[in-house]
Amino acid sequence: MYQLNRYLQVVATILLVVALNGCNSPKLDPIAHGGTILAFGDSLTVGFGTNKKNSYPAVLADLTGLNVINSGVSGETTDRGIKRLPQELDRAAPDLLILIEGGNDILQNRSLSETKANIKAMIELATTRDIPVVLIGIPKKGLFSNSAPLYEELADNFQLVFDSTLIGDLQRSPSLKSDYVHFNEKGYRKMAESIYKLLREHGALL
Repeated sequence: MYQLNRYLQVVATILLVVALNGCNSPKLDPIAHGGTILAFGDSLTVGFGTNKKNSYPAVLADLTGLNVINSGVSGETTDRGIKRLPQELDRAAPDLLILIEGGNDILQNRSLSETKANIKAMIELATTRDIPVVLIGIPKKGLFSNSAPLYEELADNFQLVFDSTLIGDLQRSPSLKSDYVHFNEKGYRKMAESIYKLLREHGALL
């Protein structure tokens, strides 16, 4: 009987921890009909490897029925992104920012501390305007890598909705890629579907 009671106590503790973690999970306000999402990033946002109508922002627009602006620039590094973002926020006045930056910094072996500082500044630009940010992590160099630690650190610091595995998982699937970095039509659709699911899970989509 003692062992059974002890077992039940352990199970109850585990369930309580899971429940509390769920309560602490970042939440997003629902985006109203006709709302706008700004998809900001580099070639993975542009949709390099397919045409623009098959890019993840275009597919996400179809899935959500919202206005999803493709604000991607191929080859962009974070030092350029931080200079470009203010005018894009002014132009779009979005209800939500999806941020996928830093891949070119990593490929070019740039300082990760500088990359982190630039992405931090982008997040601050949005949050000071009360624009919620969804952060998608970019993998470190390496076949089985998930996102570089800097992304999770920023997500924790700012309590952001965050995905650490999406890009890495897609890049490990040859059938979803157009080259060693970029995706094909099927890959970008998977990317959009995963982001759609993320937004639904955290309350942005009803």
